[in-house]
Amino acid sequence: MNKVGVIGAGMMGAEIALSFALHGAVVLLKDISLDLSTAGKSRIEGILATWEEKGKIESVESSKAIERVIPQDDYSGFDKVDLVVEAALEDIEIKRQVFSELDKVSKKDCIFATNTSSIPITQLAASTSRPDRFIGMHFFSPASIMKLVEVIPGVDTSEDTIGKTMDIVREIGKGPVRVVDRAGFLVNRLLFAFFNEAWRIVNEGVATPEDIDKAVKLGLGHPVGIFQMQDLVGLDNALAVSNILYEEYGERFKPSPLLKRKVAANHIGKKVKKGWFDYSK
Repeated sequence: MNKVGVIGAGMMGAEIALSFALHGAVVLLKDISLDLSTAGKSRIEGILATWEEKGKIESVESSKAIERVIPQDDYSGFDKVDLVVEAALEDIEIKRQVFSELDKVSKKDCIFATNTSSIPITQLAASTSRPDRFIGMHFFSPASIMKLVEVIPGVDTSEDTIGKTMDIVREIGKGPVRVVDRAGFLVNRLLFAFFNEAWRIVNEGVATPEDIDKAVKLGLGHPVGIFQMQDLVGLDNALAVSNILYEEYGERFKPSPLLKRKVAANHIGKKVKKGWFDYSK
């Protein structure tokens, strides 16, 4: 994969771009403004600087990866890419608009992939003229480190597109798992069952978020606490996924009132320096 496009330069989009750039691909990193896409590249530079300090990457390799990422606010050059990965906000209408625009500028054999964590792939594919070359590629945060990518075909996705996507995932050093197109796919259905019980435990006063995180790390071997994880991905995102799962599967995924109150107060995680934990210090 020599050249790819990534739509959305936030935390996930920047990390996805880095995953490709580290393996030799030129990445067109697009957002709605040049300031946002440039900030995404700065995020990548910060990640690589930390890795250099820890001896995880050589400075030459780091510099080459940074050079391969091109921030932009339009679709120039997207007619030359073989793959576009969309990592826009988890909103079906925003994503449909993005793919409608991409469909007009991308070459006919370009594969469109969405990083949605919960929206059915077939619904998004219907907004394009290429449902056979449309697929889900769900990365996990932080995408530059986490090895799993869920590969989710839509109803009309061709076996050729599925095979190429599985190969691309392996080329960037990750492990693909093929999943049927149902809301939440595989990992989020498991994860939100865990989240829901953790929210109930806090709401019942059985344990604090701090103690729950300590318990899952020391007792279950998780590298990151589940409340810390929610703060990293954003409680607003968690609520959006909860709503989608609730609509699809009913009461077992009903959004927690506790989560709703946190989002209403704009305590949505590390990006605003306050979520389950305080990051202002």
